[in-house]
Amino acid sequence: MFYFGADRIHNGYQWLEPGTVISTDEHGTIVAVLAPGMVPADADVRHFEGILCPGFVNVHCHLELSHMKGAIPEGTRLVPFLQSVMTGRGLSSAEEKAAAIQQAIAESRQNGIVAVGDIANATDTLLHRQDSGLHIHTFIESIGFTETSAADRFAWPLKVYEQFAAQQSTRTLLRQSIVPHAPYSVSAALFRLINAHAPGGLLSVHNEETAAENELYRHKEGEMFDLYRTLNIDAGFFQPSGQTSLQTYLPQLPDRHPVILVHNTFMEEEDLVFLKTSGKTVYLCLCPNANWYIERRMPPAQLFLDSGVPVCLGTDSLASNHELSIWAEIQTLQQHFPALPLETLLRWGTANGAQALQMDTVAGSFAPGKRPGIVHIDSRDRIAMVQ
Repeated sequence: MFYFGADRIHNGYQWLEPGTVISTDEHGTIVAVLAPGMVPADADVRHFEGILCPGFVNVHCHLELSHMKGAIPEGTRLVPFLQSVMTGRGLSSAEEKAAAIQQAIAESRQNGIVAVGDIANATDTLLHRQDSGLHIHTFIESIGFTETSAADRFAWPLKVYEQFAAQQSTRTLLRQSIVPHAPYSVSAALFRLINAHAPGGLLSVHNEETAAENELYRHKEGEMFDLYRTLNIDAGFFQPSGQTSLQTYLPQLPDRHPVILVHNTFMEEEDLVFLKTSGKTVYLCLCPNANWYIERRMPPAQLFLDSGVPVCLGTDSLASNHELSIWAEIQTLQQHFPALPLETLLRWGTANGAQALQMDTVAGSFAPGKRPGIVHIDSRDRIAMVQ
């Protein structure tokens, strides 16, 4: 048996009483959370200065873009950024991509991450997933804005999905689902195919990451048409709804689908009211460092906290971030929103993330039977995995 104590322990939801000790077996499975006075007299407690918390959960990442670290300048805004990704992602060799993915996985683990929601447009990460040591839900993106091509556009993610679904692991959770990329890149017909593929399956959607998204849906104007030109899409057929994109597309998703809305940089209060009355299970995933990298904008995190809609955290890709670290995302939120309690931010980065990825039976909190990993954050904000 192993015993761990610290100046402060966060169990994934809240701070525990000073003097609490976490006990685990040799495999890292939580045996007990021992209140002060309940620790055996002969227990050899390893005490840490600073904070202990469960392993972090990165709800939104693009490991397949790791080879593009530093390739795109900061502050371009989303549409030019996406154009750069599309033109630049194929310039590296398969060997360079593989090495970058392996390095990104190693970096994630070094930064205390134990579970990842990973976006895939191809099978670049397939060979690395099984032995990553991470719990991974792979979100395979489906993209196709025109109604007439929906069946053809769905054939590719379906083929990719089948390859990921054939992969098994006895060490970690490996799951996958086909998801819409973003409202501006998925037609109503394609939404229907996604819904039918796995009724009730977990979905992830890039949501309101740029002001241009809502300009498109409200007025059929804005920078989004530059992206359509890059993709050789004639968007003349598109009819604006006069509402935000979220209020336009979310009703196309059945209530049985849990949904992770990612980025939400330009989400408005009216959208939050809409979400709370929608009857859907929704998580808001924030990637503040990527939002700053691309748009020089922070998501309205305090507004989200006040709304009561559950929040979790992601890093996005190394094409839009300098590192894959949930602790770095928490630090950025602290800088921009000093009123946000660290207790809350740690919950966003652990328990809420595990719940969003439907992995809370194994990760996200200190509870008997779970194996969430134990992260030490010292007084200099350095991260280390304890177990």
